[in-house]
Amino acid sequence: MRLQDKVAIITGAASGIGLAAALRFAEEGAKVVLADYDANAGGEQEKALKELGYDVKFIQVDVANRDSVDSLVTQTIKHFGEIHILVNNAGITKDAMLTKMTIEDFSRVLDVNLTGVFHCTQAVVPHLIEQGYGKIINTSSVSGVYGNFGQTNYAASKAAVIGMTKTWAKELGRKGINVNVVSPGFTATAMVAKMPEKIIEQMKAGVALRRLGEPQDIANAYLFLASDESSYVHGSVLQVDGGIMM
Repeated sequence: MRLQDKVAIITGAASGIGLAAALRFAEEGAKVVLADYDANAGGEQEKALKELGYDVKFIQVDVANRDSVDSLVTQTIKHFGEIHILVNNAGITKDAMLTKMTIEDFSRVLDVNLTGVFHCTQAVVPHLIEQGYGKIINTSSVSGVYGNFGQTNYAASKAAVIGMTKTWAKELGRKGINVNVVSPGFTATAMVAKMPEKIIEQMKAGVALRRLGEPQDIANAYLFLASDESSYVHGSVLQVDGGIMM
């Protein structure tokens, strides 16, 4: 019960890595806000987790919209009374080669993956500062560290998340708030499952462990950084990628 009585907001929690993290956090005693844009999926997952006996609440949010994010935080405080952990997990892709990428697709990915992280963190931080304790976990990607074909927008957003994380670590450490970033490799989510089998096999071949990551692999990294076991881990980039670029 490493997160006993802690309140965690996890964005993008209705599916994939976010849902796996919500389950792991709940298993470890946390009260979890499932924050997601997809109201149908979010409601279904809230019901499923409650049936397992976990204390969770779904709140619909558009992380790219500041009013929506402020409402998320207000509702969380109203329901649970406090916030201890923020996992900025929500993200989207709109892939295309540079010469084919539209400015609309470039901007939308940055709005969600980068500005969304800014909105959520800025909205939550005053509550963490007030209590003198908090854990902020941001999600980057191997694409943000090494780049990737067809992902100018995605790679830019994820690289910027690392820069923001290190900046916030310098600003917030003195306030008792740990800020770190997880950089997943290729992970077996619904997004990857839509890719051609040939591409998936090529992805596996580039991983030292010769397999894709599972959502639980990333969720376990989030759990470590959310727990007191990582109290002296700060401003770090934790790569959970199976040794893809080793």
